[in-house]
Amino acid sequence: MAIPDTVRLIIESTLISYIEQKIPPHIRNNVRLSYRFRGNTITLFEHRPAFRTPSEWTDIAIAKFRYDPRGNNWTLYCADRNSRWHKYYDLEPTEEFDLLLQEVDKDPTGIFWG
Repeated sequence: MAIPDTVRLIIESTLISYIEQKIPPHIRNNVRLSYRFRGNTITLFEHRPAFRTPSEWTDIAIAKFRYDPRGNNWTLYCADRNSRWHKYYDLEPTEEFDLLLQEVDKDPTGIFWG
């Protein structure tokens, strides 16, 4: 089931604000953040120029947020080195998307930003 439109608009606004604050304008030619909605999930990506071909950009998945419409809550997932997603066990599912985004930003375990 897809994320409801009203919830999607709120989350999009939150993510746009987060990206604007996270990446200063003067370095956006070297690193960018974006997100992608797919069904009931949102994936946060980092984009950087490829090492050997800087004119091409590579995508690195940072975090995945999964919405559960039955509980009206979000669960945070992290990717392993093989790009397989695993539930992030340091936080329980929550109705507050912002709490999960703050955890990604703080990255106390080093799983999201390295």
